Amino acid sequence: MEAREIERCIDEFGADVYRFCLKLCMNREDAEDLYQQTFLKALECSFTLEWEKNPRAFFFVAAHNQWKSSRRKAARRSGIVQCMNIEDEREYTICSGEDIEADYFHREMISEISRIIQELPDKFRIPLILFYLFEFKVEQIGRMTGKSPGTVKSRLFKGRKMIKKRLEEAGYGEERF
Repeated sequence: MEAREIERCIDEFGADVYRFCLKLCMNREDAEDLYQQTFLKALECSFTLEWEKNPRAFFFVAAHNQWKSSRRKAARRSGIVQCMNIEDEREYTICSGEDIEADYFHREMISEISRIIQELPDKFRIPLILFYLFEFKVEQIGRMTGKSPGTVKSRLFKGRKMIKKRLEEAGYGEERF
């Protein structure tokens, strides 16, 4: 790819790729490294980007593959993969100031859901992040992860079920939803 093409990609969907890297790495420093490695790898390859297809998905796949590779490397080196939570700078929805108790409950539930998602196994966490946070279609996620659409749907269903179960265990009952 040429530098101008990479520059255009960074302008158009660089923020989405960075947020995806942040969700994968769970800390800012590693996410920044992964983000840079993703675009550097794209710059080094002799791949021609097809703008009429989904070029954003190419960078998500590249980031995911780079992340998997770095995790394998770290696992070989240390025998155990260390995971860290995202610092307190989570993405919160700004709520209206009219009902402070409801706003607080909403922020706490978002925080709890984020924590639960980060603790899920990768095979459930990554499709959930791609589907809900970045709004990729099931077929696109399947192509990105190398899984069939049925497998992706199954993992989304099981992931949602795990989240619901853990929320209920944490005291977030159905009456509050």
